[in-house]
This record gives sequence, C-alpha cells and structure tokens, in this order.
Amino acid sequence: MEWKGRHGRGGVSQGIGGNGMEGAGTPLTDRVRIAGVAPEEAGRSGAMPGYPRACRLRDLLLTALGTGAFLLDLGADLWAAGQYALQGRLVWTALQLASLGLASAVLQLFSWSWYRGDPAGLHPGPSPGRWLALLHFLHLGYLHRCVRALRVGFSLWRQDEPAEFDLDYANFISMDISMLRLFETFLEATPQLILVLHISLCTGRVEPFQWLGMGTSFLCTAWALLDYHRALRSCLPTKPPLGYVSSVVYFLWNLLLLCPRILALALFTTVFPRYVVGHFLTLWLVLLLWVWLQNTDFMPGPTSEWLFRGTVALILYFSWFNVSEGRTRNRSIIHSSFLLMDSALLGGTWLAHNAPFLGPSPLPWLLPGAGLCFLLGLALRGVYYQWLHPSRQAAALDEGDGDGRGLTLQDWHPNRRIAKLAQSFFPRAVPAKSRGVNGIL
Repeated sequence: MEWKGRHGRGGVSQGIGGNGMEGAGTPLTDRVRIAGVAPEEAGRSGAMPGYPRACRLRDLLLTALGTGAFLLDLGADLWAAGQYALQGRLVWTALQLASLGLASAVLQLFSWSWYRGDPAGLHPGPSPGRWLALLHFLHLGYLHRCVRALRVGFSLWRQDEPAEFDLDYANFISMDISMLRLFETFLEATPQLILVLHISLCTGRVEPFQWLGMGTSFLCTAWALLDYHRALRSCLPTKPPLGYVSSVVYFLWNLLLLCPRILALALFTTVFPRYVVGHFLTLWLVLLLWVWLQNTDFMPGPTSEWLFRGTVALILYFSWFNVSEGRTRNRSIIHSSFLLMDSALLGGTWLAHNAPFLGPSPLPWLLPGAGLCFLLGLALRGVYYQWLHPSRQAAALDEGDGDGRGLTLQDWHPNRRIAKLAQSFFPRAVPAKSRGVNGIL
C-alpha cells in the first residue's frame, strides 16, 4: 500500500512493516488505520521531515547504550547478591534480591497494562495474548521492548528516507521505554544505593562490587531522569530538543539533590534499621494521598491507575515528580521543603547518636558535604528553570503558530501517555482549547 504524505514521500518504508521483522507485511500506515486514526492526523506528531541518518544513528546508539546499561546494572545487582551470600550475609542478600524482584514485577505490570491499552494492530508481532503474557510473566517484557526498539532503530537507520509513520512508531516505543526506565530506577536503584551505603557505613569498608553497584546505580538514576525529561520535551512539536548545556545542568541538579536524600536515609538506617520501614510507609501513604488528590489519569484503567499513583508516591519519596496540570512552582516548593525537613531530621538523629566522634574519621564531614551538595543542586535548579526550561520558550504555541489549529500536546504527539505528563510539566506550551483526536497514534 502506498500513501503520498504531506512532504511528498511515497509509501511506508519497509523497515518496520517488513525487512524480516516480526509482523512483516503490515505497514505502519495500515496499523494506524487499524487503530482508527487517519494518517493525516498521525502525521501531525513530533516526527520531523527529513530526519538525518546521523540523528537516526545517534538514536540507535543511545538505545543500545540504554539497553546495555540495564543489563550491566542487572549483572552488578546479581553479582552483589552472590557476594553477600558467599559472605553469609543472608539478610543483605534477601534485601538485594527483593528490591530487584519487586522493581521487575512492577515494571512488567506497567508494560503489560500499556500493551493491553494500546489500539489493536498498532504493534507488529503477536497481539497482547499468551505469548506476550508469558514474556511478562518471565520478567522479560521490558527487555522485549528494548529489543524491539533496537530492531526498529536499526531498520530506520538503514533507510535513505524513512516515512513519518515509521519515525512516529520508533518515537512511540522509545518514550514508553524512557518511562519504564524511570520507574525501574526508583524502584530498584535507589533502594539498593541506600542498602550499599548502609553496609559500607556499618562495615567501614567498600568492596569492589559495591563500588560498581553504587556507580551504576547513581549513573542509571541520573540518566533515567534526564532521558525522561528529554522525552517530555520532545512533546513540544515546534521546539528543538533539549540541548547539551541544558542536559548537563538538568543532570547535575537532579544528581546533587538526590545524593543528600539518599545519604540521609542511609545514615538513619545505621541507627534505627527497623524504623526506616515505618518511616517509608508513613511518608509513602502521605504522598500517595497527595497524588490521589491531584486526580491523575494516566493509565487505561482504575486498578492500574492506583499502581501508577503508588509508583509516583515512591518517586516523590526521593525526588520531585509532577503529575498534574497547572503551575508547579508552589507544589515543588512544598515538596522540596518537606523532603529537606525530613532529611534534616534523619541526619540530626544520626548525629545525635554518633557525636562526639573519636579519632580521625570522615564521618563528621558527611552532613556538611550533603548540605553543600543540596545548596549547589538548588542553585543549578534555579538556573535551569530561569533560563533553560522550555516553558520559557513555548509561548508561540499558545498563539497557534504553525499548523497547530488549537491542538493539545496529546493531539500533536504519537505517545499520549507521555504527552499527558508533558502537558502537566509544560503547562504554558499547551493551547487552551482542543478539538480532540482519536487513538494513540
């Protein structure tokens, strides 16, 4: 089937519908029609005409690096669990494996729920039936998405001029992966960081596998936040992607604000290891109530929506995450102040049980270092939101520039899940009225 697009490109390329990939013989144009959306509507998404091959190669390499980082982090976690078991530290082994298993289970639930909620015929390969259910039951759903993204990206890179719909589909699946990676990071990497820091503070030494675990966890956490933010920014169809300077500043301020929070929790666990569970559950319930009061509407069903709210509440336990429309400054200030006071209480409790320090020790410098880290993070955050945040540059969308004609971000972008959050994150980039468009693509 051939279709002449807005920019004169004939036909849907072979890369996603053909070329030996699963679901061959079903071009993306046909899958869009199956989903109940006209190609003219899908063509208004974020994919840009004439997407250079160098950019497609960059996207492919980033996807490969992200998949490799996930596998490296998984290997480091299993190695650490094995080392704890060999040392006879069965409690540490159980905690390491529990965080890994819980994060993977939640990830599979999100992935399966999204597959079930997507229009029939949108994805190549088997429908969300027994085969995909088995993959998710075996905890391979996220890896299946990564492999699909690599195959689609490689196919696009080989083409001279890929069709818009193919680019849209690649964008669609990469954004789902960004969201899942963010969830996996806060469900697994941050609890494991607290565990490793707790063990290091209690034993007074750091093993090589612990250095590897801390390094991969910190890098994966910061990268997941940056990757998710870049995905949100790509939902602004008329604006350039996040630049290198903006990316570095965003990466640094998130890392600098996250480190003191994790350190405060790790210090508290050395004094009251059992009470940290009650502390987490109490704050998590408060944050879950706060998320519920914001009337989130992200998942396809009410049951899965509570899974999303619970996950967001866990993220808020460590870092800021916006899920509702409107100006976020007041909510962000309330949340940051709440975490600052809580972290100060945790750090103060540790200090009260350990002061005075006898002999030379780096421990007295931990709290001042964490305070300095927090102040630097706040300063970089202010710089970012003052000069680098896209809402400062998006006023033209409110005036209906280009061919927007009153579309919301959800109308513009192929992945409405991410577009919903982008609409909350960049409120000034969303026109006041919308005419509504069917489906996800």
